[in-house]
Amino acid sequence: MKFGVSTFITDQGISPTALGTALEERAFDSLFIAEHSHIPVDRQTPYPGGGELPEIYYRTLDPFVALTAIGVVTERLLLGTGIALIPQRDPIITAKEVASLDLVSGGRAVLGVGVGWNREEMRNHGTDPATRGRLTDERLRAMRELWTAERAEFHGEFVDFDPVFAWPKPVQRPHPPIYVGGGERAFARVAELGDAWLANSVPPQELGPQIERLNSLAGREVPVTVYAAPDDPGQIEGYRGLGVERLLFYVPTVPERETLEHLDRLAEVAARYR
Repeated sequence: MKFGVSTFITDQGISPTALGTALEERAFDSLFIAEHSHIPVDRQTPYPGGGELPEIYYRTLDPFVALTAIGVVTERLLLGTGIALIPQRDPIITAKEVASLDLVSGGRAVLGVGVGWNREEMRNHGTDPATRGRLTDERLRAMRELWTAERAEFHGEFVDFDPVFAWPKPVQRPHPPIYVGGGERAFARVAELGDAWLANSVPPQELGPQIERLNSLAGREVPVTVYAAPDDPGQIEGYRGLGVERLLFYVPTVPERETLEHLDRLAEVAARYR
């Protein structure tokens, strides 16, 4: 089982380059970073975590800028979005950003995707929350076309363009892996468009039956990465018993010294299971 880190990179915490270097030095295999373009001041959508929305949600750096900076100072670390909010992203621009990151990093990009939860945020991008699932699926299909076809063309309900040249193409073939976030309502998306399921903090006792249902729907064994996994030994053993591919330990957004101390402790935990 592999071990990585999930976090929010902001202007108040450790810098992207310091974080990336520290993760690679401690033998973590991956970094997945969150994305929010902004947070509306007058927000009616409740925060899924309950209570007040943490400040980190509206201070996140652009994920592809941050991951590119990290890619420059690392050699092996997988560079993932956890998650990119596809309903709020132009598919042509996003496809170019992902392909560019994959190129400059030597084939280390991972596109973690989701449909989002903040309805006011997505409305500011011109997205109807009621159709964000269909929109996400269509944009992912269009992006795959842009990555793989010399003359890419797509005609759908939400995305429509005649043949275009779109370069660079990704280093990874046919394209960087797509990790689909979400619960069981996202299983159809995982089955059709995903290379892996990005499960959000699901405990092992619940995750096992969900993996069985996902594999049955997909007709294959879908790799699973657990986002914001606990560092409890019993839970880790449970995940390993289920054949989970990767655990992402959550790292709070704090200054560099505190972050490094936190990473030291998590690295010790991970080393016991490698």
